[in-house]
Amino acid sequence: MPIPGTPSRAELVEHLVRTRIAGDVATPRENNLSHYRKLANGDRNFWLGLELGDRWTDEQDVLAVMAERVGVNDDPEYRYGQDTIDPELTVAALERMAGRLRKAADGGQRVLFATGHPGGLLDVHRATAAALRTAGCEIVVVPDGLQTDEGYVMQFADVAMLEHGATLWHTHSGEPMKAILTALERLGGPLPDLVVADHGWAGYAGQHGVDSVGYADSNDPALFIAESEGTVQVTVPLDDHVVSPRYYDPMTAYLLAEAGLS
Repeated sequence: MPIPGTPSRAELVEHLVRTRIAGDVATPRENNLSHYRKLANGDRNFWLGLELGDRWTDEQDVLAVMAERVGVNDDPEYRYGQDTIDPELTVAALERMAGRLRKAADGGQRVLFATGHPGGLLDVHRATAAALRTAGCEIVVVPDGLQTDEGYVMQFADVAMLEHGATLWHTHSGEPMKAILTALERLGGPLPDLVVADHGWAGYAGQHGVDSVGYADSNDPALFIAESEGTVQVTVPLDDHVVSPRYYDPMTAYLLAEAGLS
C-alpha cells in the first residue's frame, strides 16, 4: 500500500523502487532501444510534439541522454532484459519541478494542465492543479469544440485530455496541445505562463515557447532531449503507468510539499 502523508526524501526513494515507478521498471530494454532508434530515424510519432531537426540522428546520442537523465543502462551492447530508472534522478527532477510550481504560485500565474496518460497520471495533475488554484493561480480553461484526428480535446478536473468514443485516450501526439494554444491565440487571450503535462502535450507547449514541465517514461526520450536543449524546463523520469494510480500519491505529496503548496 502507498505510504500515508508526505514522505521524507529517503522514504520516497524507497517507495518509488518498491512500486516500480523507478528502479527496476516494467519497460524492457528492447522496447527502450527500439524507441530511441525510431526517434533517431525521424519517426515523428516519437518526437512528442517537438521539432528535433537533424540534431538527434544517432541513437547512441539518445541513449547517452537517457543514461544521464533517466538512469537507464548506458551500455549500448546491453540490448535485452530489465532496464532501470534511477529513483534519485526522479526525486531530483521532482524538486526542480517544485521550484517552477513555487514560482507560478508566487506570481499568481496562468497554468494549463494536460495528460496523454490519463490511466496513470490524471490524479497527479488534478491534485497539483487544485493546490495551485488554492495558492492563487488561474487554471486555464480549454476552449470548447476542439478536436484532432484522434478525438476531442476535453477538460476534466482542470486537466485537458483527449476523448475518443466516450473513453479518455492515451496519446503521444502534440496535436491536442496545438489545438488548445491555437484556439487561445485565435480568441485573443493570453497563453499560459506554464504548462504542466506529459507526452506531446508538454513537448508541443515547450516547442511553442511556453514554459513546460512534465513527466516521461524511459521509452519516451523526446522530453528528456528537450530538457537537455532547454525547450522543456523539467522532465521527471518515471514509469507512467504502474499497477495502481494510487502509487503516485506519495510522489505528488512530496512534490507539493517541496513547492510549499501543501
